[in-house]
Amino acid sequence: MVDDRQTDDLDLRIAKARAAEEARAGDVGVAKPAKGYAQGSRVLAELIGAPLGGGVLGWALDQWFGTKPWIMLILIALAIVVAFRNIFRISKERAE
Repeated sequence: MVDDRQTDDLDLRIAKARAAEEARAGDVGVAKPAKGYAQGSRVLAELIGAPLGGGVLGWALDQWFGTKPWIMLILIALAIVVAFRNIFRISKERAE
């Protein structure tokens, strides 16, 4: 059978090893984002922001000029083209 003293000794050594590893690693609770996370966020912002911005601006111009829905459709289409061009440029960058 296993002696209680051996079990206590093993628990103590495990606790010391964990404490040493935490001290060596620094902040254990703060995980760093994976590589490419920033690029993914930029791509998502382009996919959502560009068409949304084009739609809102187009809607406002349509209201002002009374040309419903033509300016909005044109600006949404242009925004989608520009968003995909920007995503293509982002994809060429190296992940940091």
